[in-house]
Amino acid sequence: MSSAHAASGVSPLQTETTWTPQSWHDKVALQQPNYPDLDKLQDAVDEVRSLPPLVTSWEILSLQSQIAEAQEGKRFLLQGGDCAEIFADCTNDVISNRLKVLLQMSLVLVHGLRVPVVRVGRFAGQYAKPRSADLEVRDGKALPSYRGDIINSPEFTEEARTPDPRRMIRAHARSAMTLNFVRALIDGGFADLHHPEYWDLAWMKDSPLLGEYQRMVDGVRDSVQFMETLSGHALRNMDTVDFYTSHEALLLPYEEAVTREVPRQTGWFNMGTHFPWIGMRTAADDGAHLEYMRGIRNPIAVKVGPSVTPDALRRVIARLNPDNLPGRLTLIHRMGVNEVEAKLPPLLRSVQADGSRVLWVCDPMHGNTETAANGLKTRRFDNIRGEIERSFDVHAACGTRLGGVHLELTGENVTECTGGARALTDLDLERDYRTTVDPRLNDEQALELAMCIVRKQNKA
Repeated sequence: MSSAHAASGVSPLQTETTWTPQSWHDKVALQQPNYPDLDKLQDAVDEVRSLPPLVTSWEILSLQSQIAEAQEGKRFLLQGGDCAEIFADCTNDVISNRLKVLLQMSLVLVHGLRVPVVRVGRFAGQYAKPRSADLEVRDGKALPSYRGDIINSPEFTEEARTPDPRRMIRAHARSAMTLNFVRALIDGGFADLHHPEYWDLAWMKDSPLLGEYQRMVDGVRDSVQFMETLSGHALRNMDTVDFYTSHEALLLPYEEAVTREVPRQTGWFNMGTHFPWIGMRTAADDGAHLEYMRGIRNPIAVKVGPSVTPDALRRVIARLNPDNLPGRLTLIHRMGVNEVEAKLPPLLRSVQADGSRVLWVCDPMHGNTETAANGLKTRRFDNIRGEIERSFDVHAACGTRLGGVHLELTGENVTECTGGARALTDLDLERDYRTTVDPRLNDEQALELAMCIVRKQNKA
């Protein structure tokens, strides 16, 4: 790599004339909706392209620096949020509760792991979802599958299910509103470590976890007060935290529209999120999604499932991070509790042997989805916890490091995953089952999982 590229942190691929934000058009693009009017699609893309960016290049580069530190074991990444955001949930309560539970989890992790936490919300843009089939059939009638609010609506009518490109503009607006509110909360002291009790949710008063969590809150508050007493002044940066956003870069016309060049920086940035990722269904090394992602300067991630071979993963890494830049690439393994011990080690050893700089993160959600007797999709808390714990063990045995978790969760007290401190059963699912796509950990289960991670690591 030339000295100019090395100094800027830009891969030569990003400056090749063969890559543009539109070059993905020449590749096979999976999981894309069939828009009936291509002129309206282009009009919507042009309008999104004219809108202000949602994030800044310096925020993106700051996140890449923090991920590089996580690769070295100096930080732990917590990535969490909805499986698929819906427009109707762009509200004060939903956003603030989601932020609260992520702050609570990060407090537990910081207190227990004794390293800073990289906080990444799976929101402010997580409006598209892949589907197993293009069509859904009910009572003999076939309509396009629901692919997320950025594309169509879940109601089973022809009008609702027809992909509408104008929804990209609505998604951009709601992402902006979500980001604006999150930033205002954080800048206003919502994350102040002097007052972590502000993060409590109403359910905590009756939770079996209250005592353990309260001891952690008191410990953090006492530590802050002790350090301020010693120093004789208030500690800096105790009233705010860094917080980043992420979403699956699935709908490529939208991702193209939010990709920009910026002053005083080289290359292209996806300005619609800090941390885009590619899902398993779209991770082909010769596909459109990798073609798009290889050219942007954001830190990026790829989901890795049990069917991925070491050779296939090696090709993906070579395409996305050919210069082995620190902080550039995160690999999110999602094997399932029964597969992780057999399927993960060959991948870890292969990447380790190549000397590739990656951050390994565990997604314990997607490999553990099942259908309850009542037909609702669910995930068992024991399986989610089990995959994380087995992943820590596998990494330790292979001499690698598990540096984070990627979770589908909500700040609401829903009943979508079974188990946890309240021992929810299949019979509880219908009580408060709200998700339009995949089941999420509720607020209490998410906090309990953070405590499980700490206990596991402290026993190691």
